[in-house]
Amino acid sequence: MNSLLRRTGAGWAPLAFCVTVCHAAAAPQGRWEGEVQIPGAPIRLVVDLAQDDASKWTGSVIIPGLGVKGAALGELVVTDSGISFTLSGALGDAAAAPPRIKARLVDAGTMTGEFEQAGNTATFALNRTGPAQVEFAPKSTAVAGELEGAWSGRFEFNGYPRQVTLKLSNHPQSGATAELVIVGKKTNRVPVDLVVQNEQFLKIESGQAGITFEGRWHAQASQIQGSIQMGPFEVPLTLRRSSSATGKRS
Repeated sequence: MNSLLRRTGAGWAPLAFCVTVCHAAAAPQGRWEGEVQIPGAPIRLVVDLAQDDASKWTGSVIIPGLGVKGAALGELVVTDSGISFTLSGALGDAAAAPPRIKARLVDAGTMTGEFEQAGNTATFALNRTGPAQVEFAPKSTAVAGELEGAWSGRFEFNGYPRQVTLKLSNHPQSGATAELVIVGKKTNRVPVDLVVQNEQFLKIESGQAGITFEGRWHAQASQIQGSIQMGPFEVPLTLRRSSSATGKRS
């Protein structure tokens, strides 16, 4: 009997080891590639999932057909039963609910799920193709004190004038933030997720709305001369110190 127990125990050890290894191998970290099966217009999808030093999950997405490269995943949740996230920073349409993806691991190399947007659902299958290559979102920098405060300007798009107001504010240890308002037929408060100043150059970016302003700061003229890009369209835009704010943010 003792011999049988020893043989049984010896037989269980490799099995227990296999279960542990197989479970670890099925973790979702890695690069996953495949297609969302939208009828007549399949979308190629590349998803990178990884854990940082604090074991927090992070990820980014590439959608080659839509020109999206390394956009951060939103609302990323990883559990034993599956993975879910939104493409809030990828498709640049602030007026619409972002696509949501719900996935589950079929095995160590396959992930399947549903792509949901505006009440429509399409299935997809992704295959693990290698280690994760998560592209971490750039962080905002502080701006010069002379740039803090309100700036305004005008541009024309599709035959209609647009009034732009930009307010820049520095915050200790977290870089600058921006309030961007574009008024045309309606008032749009654009969510800004990146503010970067590099010498005389300023960049304001809204990944969610797909809007970017890039300009050169001319201190003597008290203006920021550049252009605003909205999706594939780009038009000139010069911002001048707003009459309602003549200096630093108070």
